[in-house]
Amino acid sequence: MNVAYVTFADPLGHDDERDIALGAWLGEGIQGTPVRWDDPEADWASFDAAVVRSAWDYIERRDDFVAWAYRVGGLTRLLNPASVLEWNTDKTYLRDLGVPTVPTHWSHEGIPEWDEYVVKPAISAGARDTIRTADRAVAEAHAARLAAEGRTVMVQPYLDSVEHEGELSLLYFGGEFSHAVRRHPMLAGGEELDLDNRATLRDPDADQFEVAELVLSKVAEPLLYARVDLVRMPNGEPVLIELELTEPYLFLRYELDAPGLFARALAEMLRG
Repeated sequence: MNVAYVTFADPLGHDDERDIALGAWLGEGIQGTPVRWDDPEADWASFDAAVVRSAWDYIERRDDFVAWAYRVGGLTRLLNPASVLEWNTDKTYLRDLGVPTVPTHWSHEGIPEWDEYVVKPAISAGARDTIRTADRAVAEAHAARLAAEGRTVMVQPYLDSVEHEGELSLLYFGGEFSHAVRRHPMLAGGEELDLDNRATLRDPDADQFEVAELVLSKVAEPLLYARVDLVRMPNGEPVLIELELTEPYLFLRYELDAPGLFARALAEMLRG
């Protein structure tokens, strides 16, 4: 089987999971070929499937990316499916998911009184255009600027638990739990995050598993991969901060069995 590993023009080599994934795929008889999602010369119909992995520049052209996903999904099997990618690349899905989430104010007006704010657009990745501030006026101004640009605004309280406990990311392949990591905070003060030490392997607590399983039960389509990002509220309740189904970093280097589980899930989906 020949499968496209969907990536982007990456001259700096930021995708340090590509070789790990491709090596594991090969062990399952799958030849993986890196292809830019926006490569006009790509022959998508020649592949048995296309797996979206590091298409990390889509945020600049989300409409083009969604259109691409539906087009490619009509030529070969796209994983995850185009309908999932369209839904998941706009964080307004959090409003209607029906699971415990971080409190969110969906407007630039009437911002609640919180000790500290995180303000971001609903279509974003990697903390782009996201600010953290204790100044309500600064939060309002940033929210107003995003709204003036025609973007959906998200205003959330900054949770101290992100710094002392961190976000917990639970990784699933083919619907089966693989591993979990405590992600180091992106918006905390202090020194710049070391990308070679971005997380620590962790065992989720029972209540975190329960929320993650509830979240995934809300998605009807079969998923090759999913990353469920949780954080604890001040009262200890685990809540969803984001469900990553488009191009999440999978922390494959952090768990010895993870690359093989990823590859087997892909093989089972293609052969099933």
